[in-house]
Amino acid sequence: MRRVAAIDGRGQFAVIEEPIPEPKPGQVLIEVAASLISPGTELGGVPARRKNPTDAPPRPFGYQNGGTIIKLGEGVTRFMVGDRVATMGGGFALHASHTVAPVNLTVPIPEGVSFEEAAFCHLAATALHCIRRAEPQFGENFAICGLGVVGQLCVQFAKLSGTHVAGLDRFPKRLDIAKATGADAAFNVAEGNPVPRVAEFCRGHGLDCGILAFGGEATEAARQLYEMMRPAPDGHRWGRIVAVGGARVTLGLAADLGNVAIRSSARPGPGYHDDAWEHGADYPPVFVPWTTQRNLEESLRAIAEGTLRVKPLITDIVPLAQAPAACEKLVSSPGEAIGVILKP
Repeated sequence: MRRVAAIDGRGQFAVIEEPIPEPKPGQVLIEVAASLISPGTELGGVPARRKNPTDAPPRPFGYQNGGTIIKLGEGVTRFMVGDRVATMGGGFALHASHTVAPVNLTVPIPEGVSFEEAAFCHLAATALHCIRRAEPQFGENFAICGLGVVGQLCVQFAKLSGTHVAGLDRFPKRLDIAKATGADAAFNVAEGNPVPRVAEFCRGHGLDCGILAFGGEATEAARQLYEMMRPAPDGHRWGRIVAVGGARVTLGLAADLGNVAIRSSARPGPGYHDDAWEHGADYPPVFVPWTTQRNLEESLRAIAEGTLRVKPLITDIVPLAQAPAACEKLVSSPGEAIGVILKP
Protein backbone atom coordinates (compact mmCIF):
# COMPACT_ATOMS: atom_id res chain seq x y z
CA MET A 1 0.00 0.00 0.00
CA ARG A 2 1.05 3.60 -0.56
CA ARG A 3 0.18 6.77 1.29
CA VAL A 4 -1.00 9.72 -0.79
CA ALA A 5 -2.32 13.23 -0.11
CA ALA A 6 -5.91 13.78 -1.24
CA ILE A 7 -8.61 16.43 -1.33
CA ASP A 8 -12.39 15.88 -1.24
CA GLY A 9 -15.41 17.74 -2.56
CA ARG A 10 -15.62 19.84 0.61
CA GLY A 11 -12.11 21.18 0.09
CA GLN A 12 -10.74 19.18 3.00
CA PHE A 13 -7.32 17.51 2.93
CA ALA A 14 -6.38 14.01 4.04
CA VAL A 15 -3.73 11.34 3.64
CA ILE A 16 -5.20 8.07 2.42
CA GLU A 17 -3.89 4.60 1.64
CA GLU A 18 -4.36 2.74 -1.63
CA PRO A 19 -2.55 0.00 -3.57
CA ILE A 20 0.84 0.85 -5.08
CA PRO A 21 0.24 1.07 -8.84
CA GLU A 22 2.09 -1.15 -11.30
CA PRO A 23 4.04 0.67 -14.01
CA LYS A 24 2.44 0.30 -17.43
CA PRO A 25 4.46 0.06 -20.65
CA GLY A 26 6.54 3.22 -20.98
CA GLN A 27 6.33 4.02 -17.26
CA VAL A 28 8.55 3.73 -14.18
CA LEU A 29 7.62 3.13 -10.54
CA ILE A 30 9.28 5.52 -8.11
CA GLU A 31 9.79 5.52 -4.37
CA VAL A 32 9.27 9.20 -3.61
CA ALA A 33 11.74 11.12 -1.47
CA ALA A 34 10.23 14.63 -1.79
CA SER A 35 7.37 16.41 -3.54
CA LEU A 36 6.55 20.11 -3.92
CA ILE A 37 3.04 21.50 -3.50
CA SER A 38 1.90 23.85 -6.26
CA PRO A 39 -0.23 26.43 -4.39
CA GLY A 40 -1.96 27.76 -7.51
CA THR A 41 -2.82 24.75 -9.64
CA GLU A 42 -3.36 22.28 -6.81
CA LEU A 43 -4.97 24.46 -4.15
CA GLY A 44 -6.46 27.37 -6.09
CA GLY A 45 -9.90 25.73 -6.24
CA VAL A 46 -10.14 25.06 -2.49
CA PRO A 47 -12.10 28.23 -1.57
CA ALA A 48 -14.70 27.47 -4.26
CA ARG A 49 -15.07 23.87 -3.03
CA ARG A 50 -15.58 25.09 0.51
CA LYS A 51 -18.14 27.63 -0.61
CA ASN A 52 -20.07 25.05 -2.67
CA PRO A 53 -19.20 21.65 -1.13
CA THR A 54 -20.04 18.31 -2.74
CA ASP A 55 -19.90 14.70 -1.58
CA ALA A 56 -16.98 13.84 -3.89
CA PRO A 57 -14.60 11.40 -2.14
CA PRO A 58 -10.95 12.24 -1.48
CA ARG A 59 -8.96 12.39 -4.72
CA PRO A 60 -5.14 12.14 -4.83
CA PHE A 61 -3.35 15.24 -6.13
CA GLY A 62 0.13 16.52 -6.90
CA TYR A 63 2.32 16.71 -10.01
CA GLN A 64 6.03 16.95 -9.22
CA ASN A 65 8.44 14.99 -7.10
CA GLY A 66 11.87 13.44 -6.83
CA GLY A 67 12.74 9.88 -5.90
CA THR A 68 14.33 6.58 -6.86
CA ILE A 69 13.18 4.14 -9.54
CA ILE A 70 12.26 0.75 -8.05
CA LYS A 71 10.60 -0.90 -11.08
CA LEU A 72 10.56 -0.47 -14.86
CA GLY A 73 7.52 -0.87 -17.09
CA GLU A 74 7.68 -2.82 -20.34
CA GLY A 75 9.83 -1.22 -23.02
CA VAL A 76 11.66 1.22 -20.74
CA THR A 77 15.36 1.33 -21.65
CA ARG A 78 16.36 4.91 -20.74
CA PHE A 79 16.50 4.17 -17.00
CA MET A 80 17.66 1.52 -14.55
CA VAL A 81 16.34 0.47 -11.17
CA GLY A 82 18.10 2.64 -8.58
CA ASP A 83 18.29 5.78 -10.74
CA ARG A 84 17.58 9.08 -8.98
CA VAL A 85 14.93 10.90 -11.02
CA ALA A 86 12.59 13.87 -11.02
CA THR A 87 9.09 13.27 -12.34
CA MET A 88 6.09 15.41 -13.17
CA GLY A 89 2.54 15.17 -14.43
CA GLY A 90 -0.99 15.43 -13.06
CA GLY A 91 -2.25 12.00 -12.06
CA PHE A 92 1.31 10.66 -12.01
CA ALA A 93 3.78 12.54 -9.78
CA LEU A 94 1.49 12.71 -6.77
CA HIS A 95 2.24 13.69 -3.17
CA ALA A 96 2.72 10.06 -2.22
CA SER A 97 5.12 7.46 -0.94
CA HIS A 98 5.16 5.79 -4.38
CA THR A 99 4.18 7.04 -7.84
CA VAL A 100 4.34 5.96 -11.46
CA ALA A 101 5.35 8.31 -14.26
CA PRO A 102 5.80 8.08 -18.05
CA VAL A 103 9.40 8.02 -19.27
CA ASN A 104 9.24 11.36 -21.10
CA LEU A 105 7.98 13.08 -17.94
CA THR A 106 10.94 11.62 -16.03
CA VAL A 107 14.49 12.97 -16.08
CA PRO A 108 17.70 12.05 -14.23
CA ILE A 109 18.63 14.17 -11.23
CA PRO A 110 22.11 15.63 -11.78
CA GLU A 111 24.84 14.95 -9.25
CA GLY A 112 24.73 17.42 -6.39
CA VAL A 113 21.00 18.19 -6.73
CA SER A 114 18.90 17.08 -3.76
CA PHE A 115 15.51 15.40 -4.01
CA GLU A 116 13.97 18.54 -2.49
CA GLU A 117 15.48 20.73 -5.22
CA ALA A 118 14.51 18.24 -7.93
CA ALA A 119 10.89 18.40 -6.76
CA PHE A 120 10.70 21.89 -8.31
CA CYS A 121 10.99 20.29 -11.77
CA HIS A 122 7.45 20.88 -13.06
CA LEU A 123 7.10 24.49 -11.93
CA ALA A 124 10.64 25.32 -13.02
CA ALA A 125 9.94 23.97 -16.51
CA THR A 126 6.66 25.91 -16.53
CA ALA A 127 8.52 29.13 -15.70
CA LEU A 128 11.19 28.39 -18.30
CA HIS A 129 8.55 27.81 -20.99
CA CYS A 130 6.95 31.13 -19.99
CA ILE A 131 10.24 32.97 -20.44
CA ARG A 132 10.68 31.34 -23.84
CA ARG A 133 7.20 32.62 -24.76
CA ALA A 134 8.28 36.09 -23.59
CA GLU A 135 11.25 36.10 -26.00
CA PRO A 136 13.61 38.18 -23.84
CA GLN A 137 16.33 40.30 -25.38
CA PHE A 138 19.50 41.21 -23.49
CA GLY A 139 19.02 44.52 -21.70
CA GLU A 140 15.20 44.56 -21.80
CA ASN A 141 13.09 45.55 -18.81
CA PHE A 142 10.84 42.87 -17.32
CA ALA A 143 8.25 43.01 -14.55
CA ILE A 144 6.98 39.81 -12.89
CA CYS A 145 3.57 40.35 -11.30
CA GLY A 146 2.92 37.70 -8.65
CA LEU A 147 5.83 36.17 -6.74
CA GLY A 148 4.63 32.71 -5.83
CA VAL A 149 6.79 29.76 -6.81
CA VAL A 150 6.34 30.22 -10.58
CA GLY A 151 6.76 33.98 -10.35
CA GLN A 152 9.97 33.59 -8.35
CA LEU A 153 11.33 31.16 -10.93
CA CYS A 154 10.33 33.52 -13.75
CA VAL A 155 12.32 36.26 -12.03
CA GLN A 156 15.42 34.09 -12.03
CA PHE A 157 15.04 32.81 -15.61
CA ALA A 158 14.38 36.34 -16.88
CA LYS A 159 17.50 37.56 -15.08
CA LEU A 160 19.52 34.66 -16.51
CA SER A 161 18.34 35.78 -19.96
CA GLY A 162 20.05 39.13 -19.53
CA THR A 163 17.07 41.31 -18.65
CA HIS A 164 16.54 43.85 -15.88
CA VAL A 165 13.83 42.42 -13.60
CA ALA A 166 11.38 43.99 -11.16
CA GLY A 167 9.13 41.84 -8.99
CA LEU A 168 5.62 42.92 -7.95
CA ASP A 169 3.60 41.45 -5.08
CA ARG A 170 1.74 42.41 -1.91
CA PHE A 171 3.51 40.05 0.51
CA PRO A 172 6.82 41.31 2.03
CA LYS A 173 8.28 37.80 2.41
CA ARG A 174 7.88 37.11 -1.31
CA LEU A 175 9.45 40.45 -2.20
CA ASP A 176 12.43 39.75 0.07
CA ILE A 177 13.00 36.32 -1.51
CA ALA A 178 12.81 37.78 -5.02
CA LYS A 179 15.45 40.39 -4.19
CA ALA A 180 17.65 37.75 -2.57
CA THR A 181 17.50 35.48 -5.63
CA GLY A 182 18.09 37.96 -8.44
CA ALA A 183 15.40 40.61 -8.83
CA ASP A 184 16.91 44.04 -9.45
CA ALA A 185 13.98 45.64 -7.64
CA ALA A 186 10.82 44.54 -5.84
CA PHE A 187 7.74 46.70 -5.27
CA ASN A 188 4.86 46.14 -2.86
CA VAL A 189 1.67 46.82 -4.82
CA ALA A 190 -0.23 47.21 -1.54
CA GLU A 191 1.79 50.34 -0.81
CA GLY A 192 0.59 52.36 -3.77
CA ASN A 193 0.48 52.46 -7.54
CA PRO A 194 3.55 50.60 -8.87
CA VAL A 195 3.46 52.28 -12.29
CA PRO A 196 5.63 55.32 -11.47
CA ARG A 197 8.08 53.18 -9.49
CA VAL A 198 8.53 50.76 -12.38
CA ALA A 199 8.86 53.70 -14.79
CA GLU A 200 11.74 55.00 -12.69
CA PHE A 201 13.23 51.49 -12.60
CA CYS A 202 13.12 51.38 -16.41
CA ARG A 203 15.12 54.65 -16.57
CA GLY A 204 12.71 56.23 -19.01
CA HIS A 205 12.82 53.38 -21.55
CA GLY A 206 9.55 51.79 -20.51
CA LEU A 207 8.74 48.16 -19.81
CA ASP A 208 9.40 45.62 -22.57
CA CYS A 209 7.60 42.65 -21.03
CA GLY A 210 5.27 42.03 -18.12
CA ILE A 211 4.43 38.56 -16.81
CA LEU A 212 1.21 37.75 -14.96
CA ALA A 213 2.20 34.88 -12.68
CA PHE A 214 -0.93 34.47 -10.58
CA GLY A 215 -4.49 33.23 -11.00
CA GLY A 216 -7.87 34.87 -10.61
CA GLU A 217 -8.98 38.36 -11.54
CA ALA A 218 -6.02 40.22 -13.06
CA THR A 219 -7.50 43.03 -15.15
CA GLU A 220 -6.12 45.80 -12.94
CA ALA A 221 -2.65 44.22 -12.89
CA ALA A 222 -2.71 43.85 -16.69
CA ARG A 223 -3.81 47.46 -17.08
CA GLN A 224 -0.95 48.60 -14.86
CA LEU A 225 1.52 46.55 -16.89
CA TYR A 226 0.16 48.21 -20.03
CA GLU A 227 0.75 51.66 -18.52
CA MET A 228 4.35 50.66 -17.79
CA MET A 229 5.05 49.68 -21.42
CA ARG A 230 7.19 51.63 -23.89
CA PRO A 231 5.32 54.76 -25.02
CA ALA A 232 5.23 55.75 -28.69
CA PRO A 233 4.89 59.39 -29.86
CA ASP A 234 1.32 58.64 -31.02
CA GLY A 235 0.32 57.68 -27.47
CA HIS A 236 0.16 53.93 -28.04
CA ARG A 237 2.21 51.48 -26.01
CA TRP A 238 4.53 48.75 -27.25
CA GLY A 239 5.59 45.59 -25.46
CA ARG A 240 4.48 42.10 -24.43
CA ILE A 241 2.32 40.72 -21.64
CA VAL A 242 2.60 36.98 -20.94
CA ALA A 243 0.13 35.17 -18.66
CA VAL A 244 1.47 32.01 -17.03
CA GLY A 245 -1.02 31.77 -14.17
CA GLY A 246 -4.74 31.16 -14.54
CA ALA A 247 -5.43 34.88 -14.77
CA ARG A 248 -8.72 36.34 -15.99
CA VAL A 249 -8.27 39.62 -17.86
CA THR A 250 -10.75 41.94 -19.56
CA LEU A 251 -9.05 44.38 -21.90
CA GLY A 252 -10.11 46.20 -25.03
CA LEU A 253 -8.09 45.35 -28.12
CA ALA A 254 -6.82 47.31 -31.13
CA ALA A 255 -6.61 51.03 -30.31
CA ASP A 256 -7.38 50.43 -26.63
CA LEU A 257 -4.37 48.14 -26.22
CA GLY A 258 -2.03 49.88 -28.64
CA ASN A 259 0.64 47.52 -29.94
CA VAL A 260 1.05 45.42 -26.82
CA ALA A 261 1.06 41.69 -27.59
CA ILE A 262 -0.87 39.42 -25.21
CA ARG A 263 0.53 35.89 -24.95
CA SER A 264 -0.61 32.84 -23.01
CA SER A 265 1.96 30.40 -21.66
CA ALA A 266 0.45 27.01 -20.81
CA ARG A 267 2.17 23.98 -19.33
CA PRO A 268 5.91 23.27 -19.16
CA GLY A 269 6.35 22.87 -22.91
CA PRO A 270 5.19 20.76 -25.89
CA GLY A 271 4.40 17.11 -25.20
CA TYR A 272 2.68 17.32 -21.84
CA HIS A 273 -0.77 15.65 -22.05
CA ASP A 274 0.15 13.98 -25.35
CA ASP A 275 -0.15 10.38 -24.15
CA ALA A 276 1.97 8.88 -26.95
CA TRP A 277 4.75 11.41 -26.41
CA GLU A 278 4.67 11.04 -22.63
CA HIS A 279 5.16 7.28 -22.93
CA GLY A 280 8.14 7.35 -25.27
CA ALA A 281 7.27 8.84 -28.66
CA ASP A 282 9.13 11.96 -29.75
CA TYR A 283 8.74 15.06 -31.89
CA PRO A 284 11.43 15.89 -34.48
CA PRO A 285 13.94 17.96 -32.45
CA VAL A 286 14.70 20.14 -35.47
CA PHE A 287 11.08 21.40 -35.38
CA VAL A 288 10.31 21.09 -31.65
CA PRO A 289 13.58 21.64 -29.78
CA TRP A 290 12.16 22.71 -26.41
CA THR A 291 9.85 19.90 -25.36
CA THR A 292 8.64 19.46 -21.80
CA GLN A 293 11.40 16.93 -21.21
CA ARG A 294 14.10 19.28 -22.50
CA ASN A 295 12.78 22.08 -20.28
CA LEU A 296 12.86 19.73 -17.30
CA GLU A 297 16.43 18.76 -18.09
CA GLU A 298 17.57 22.36 -18.53
CA SER A 299 15.89 23.41 -15.29
CA LEU A 300 17.68 20.71 -13.30
CA ARG A 301 20.94 21.53 -15.06
CA ALA A 302 20.58 25.17 -14.00
CA ILE A 303 19.96 24.04 -10.41
CA ALA A 304 23.04 21.80 -10.55
CA GLU A 305 25.16 24.67 -11.89
CA GLY A 306 23.88 27.01 -9.18
CA THR A 307 22.37 29.52 -11.59
CA LEU A 308 18.78 28.62 -10.65
CA ARG A 309 18.40 28.81 -6.89
CA VAL A 310 15.39 26.98 -5.48
CA LYS A 311 16.51 26.34 -1.90
CA PRO A 312 15.70 29.95 -0.87
CA LEU A 313 12.12 29.34 -2.08
CA ILE A 314 11.58 26.48 0.38
CA THR A 315 9.73 27.80 3.44
CA ASP A 316 8.48 24.49 4.88
CA ILE A 317 9.61 20.85 4.85
CA VAL A 318 7.09 18.52 6.52
CA PRO A 319 6.32 14.79 6.61
CA LEU A 320 3.68 13.54 4.18
CA ALA A 321 1.51 12.67 7.19
CA GLN A 322 1.23 16.41 7.90
CA ALA A 323 0.16 17.27 4.35
CA PRO A 324 -3.31 18.50 5.47
CA ALA A 325 -1.81 21.10 7.81
CA ALA A 326 0.80 22.12 5.22
CA CYS A 327 -1.86 22.62 2.54
CA GLU A 328 -4.01 24.56 4.99
CA LYS A 329 -1.12 26.92 5.68
CA LEU A 330 -0.71 27.62 1.96
CA VAL A 331 -4.43 28.36 1.64
CA SER A 332 -4.76 30.52 4.77
CA SER A 333 -1.31 32.17 4.94
CA PRO A 334 -0.06 32.74 1.38
CA GLY A 335 2.25 35.47 2.56
CA GLU A 336 4.19 33.11 4.83
CA ALA A 337 4.37 29.78 2.99
CA ILE A 338 5.74 29.59 -0.57
CA GLY A 339 7.68 26.43 -1.36
CA VAL A 340 6.27 23.59 0.76
CA ILE A 341 8.02 20.22 0.48
CA LEU A 342 6.39 16.96 1.58
CA LYS A 343 8.66 14.04 2.54
CA PRO A 344 7.24 10.51 2.82
